[in-house]
Amino acid sequence: MRAIVLTAPGRLERREVPTPNPPQGHVRIRTAAVGICATDLVMIDGNPRVKCPAILGHEWSGFVDAVGSGVDKALVGKACVAENKLEDGGEVGFEHYGGYGEFFSTRAANLQFLPEGFDMATAAMVEPLAVCVRAVRHLGPINLRAGTIIFGDGPIGLLMLVLLRRAGLSWVTLVGGRRGRLALARELGARTVVNYHELGFPQPEAIARKESRGRSQFHWGYEYAVEASGSPAATKLALEMANWECKILVIGDYGEARADFPWNLLLHRELQFIGSNASQDAWPEAVRLATAPGFPLARLVSARFPAERFAEAIDLVRSRRGDIVKVIMEWT
Repeated sequence: MRAIVLTAPGRLERREVPTPNPPQGHVRIRTAAVGICATDLVMIDGNPRVKCPAILGHEWSGFVDAVGSGVDKALVGKACVAENKLEDGGEVGFEHYGGYGEFFSTRAANLQFLPEGFDMATAAMVEPLAVCVRAVRHLGPINLRAGTIIFGDGPIGLLMLVLLRRAGLSWVTLVGGRRGRLALARELGARTVVNYHELGFPQPEAIARKESRGRSQFHWGYEYAVEASGSPAATKLALEMANWECKILVIGDYGEARADFPWNLLLHRELQFIGSNASQDAWPEAVRLATAPGFPLARLVSARFPAERFAEAIDLVRSRRGDIVKVIMEWT
């Protein structure tokens, strides 16, 4: 099969490799589309999670191509996505081969099936959507009168915006650094967008002036804060902008960074600090949302490339162009 193989940190090569056979309880997936995630770039640059040679790609969609023993043969040909965690605790696209290959193996029990004719490039976005579905669940019952601020204009931040607006929150501010993405955030329902490049890295007062909300007490305070940028500075700012009893949802990736904030801020405002990671148990709901009429998942797909043009696709992601949200590679 054809595959885009990470042969050494920083080096991807197109290679022919053996096509996998699915073991018991598994299916072989013929990859249709795979998203290039910011986490992929971290893995490409060198990370202990992946051992070279590796085949990345955890944001995938595809078709069941073959089944292992104990799996219903009627699944062959069905369009699907799936939770990536496997029996040994590793994940498709990390410790196990993923959608940067033309074929890979995954658990049949993890599969979620798609309606006939559903766009497979859009379907590759179900994985980050499932991450966000799980994150929103951590917030519990939504206070519809609450003010909300989201840090991060990437796919996760924008999907959190969509889900929170669908939940009924009307006053959502999104802070980011790319004009094209911020324009999309407005279209997706953000009441206010803040470009931190224009304000300098914003202080609470700067965002308050941008919003002109005029609230009482701690007038720039929010009842919900979502940190989806992976920036420790943004996490600290989220704490500073939290109203009393604010729920602060942390969903970015911070590498080796450590927290540095006044603990009494957490105490005196009675804040709730909530971490959310990955997508466990969120896939059925994510597929239901993704395939519902009018759900704007396809609007986050900015560019599509045939898999053979992987270098060009990855360079576009690394370019941090302001109008690029998600780049998809397609296998044909």
